[in-house]
Amino acid sequence: MYLSPACHFIDITQFISMHIIESIGLLAAFLTTTAFFPQVIKTVKTKSTGDLSLPMYTLMFSGTVSWLIYGLLKSDLPITLANAISSLASFVIFYYKIREVRAAKKKLV
Repeated sequence: MYLSPACHFIDITQFISMHIIESIGLLAAFLTTTAFFPQVIKTVKTKSTGDLSLPMYTLMFSGTVSWLIYGLLKSDLPITLANAISSLASFVIFYYKIREVRAAKKKLV
């Protein structure tokens, strides 16, 4: 924010703009993060991931962890918060998927 040496005031429009931008980021983070939870809840309840793609969740988990690191390095709250939660949610599904794949391989042996 710009503090004028002559007036010592904060440009209120810039201040409001920054808060609106941050609010949009937080809303986007909330929506995309909560999108994981119906699948996580279903997976935990049924302990089944039969119809879920292992490559997709491998990429999703890797991607959200990468975004988390990026958000931390940039000190960006919406990106960091959303991807910390999304990484955890995608890890839960990834864990159940790996467990199911291993169990299926054991049955074949």
